[in-house]
Amino acid sequence: MIYICIPAHNEAQTVGVLLWKLRRVMEQFPREYHVLVLDDGSTDDTSDVIEPYTQVLPCTLLREKHSRGYAAATERLLREAARRSEQPRRDVVVVMQADFSDSPDDLPALVKRIEGGADLVAGVRAGSMGEEPRLVRWAKRGMPWLLRGVALPKGVTNPLSGFRAYRVSTLARTLSGQGERPLLTFPGKGANLELLLAVAPHARRVEATELPSRPNLRQRATRSTPWEVLKELWSLRRLPHHTA
Repeated sequence: MIYICIPAHNEAQTVGVLLWKLRRVMEQFPREYHVLVLDDGSTDDTSDVIEPYTQVLPCTLLREKHSRGYAAATERLLREAARRSEQPRRDVVVVMQADFSDSPDDLPALVKRIEGGADLVAGVRAGSMGEEPRLVRWAKRGMPWLLRGVALPKGVTNPLSGFRAYRVSTLARTLSGQGERPLLTFPGKGANLELLLAVAPHARRVEATELPSRPNLRQRATRSTPWEVLKELWSLRRLPHHTA
């Protein structure tokens, strides 16, 4: 089973396109799958857009009455997928963004690496830096300096990207070690790095797979604030259990 986890907050303009495209891709990639979408307290029509897809896709819509943020939304989805899994050593979790910055066309490449024996696979998009806002590019260029001493898995060049696949058993071990304590505490993109660093020690094999450049894939302007990302990275590097 492939659990496709999608946190969504005010994504009425994009989440429907993403789900439609996912359906098309999975028609050509014959695997059993289930889409878990969390509407994180949206104030637009996000839930109304998602609801019809629960009738034509293997899809469950979860809701938060008030927004708890990206990290909490992602963690709730991960815990839900781990709870539902009946074959955790075979099942896969893939996290995607509802703003369509991750292409469903690239999902099979991640899943095939898990099927080949990897426990964690990070998608690395070729040529994406030049397509992003200047301040975001600056933030990413500052990452090597900010993350000095942080043990990143080999080949993961953009640890802020959340487009990854996880073997459920590996993810479950990570979550089990946390108990009821939150696994993800950084509110923005830093949560993606935090998740990577938390899961990697439990994985026997961590791989990165290069994805094709997809200019103009994103359907709306980014909400990322580079200065907030930099502050998160600076704070994260100071956590003792995340250093090499």
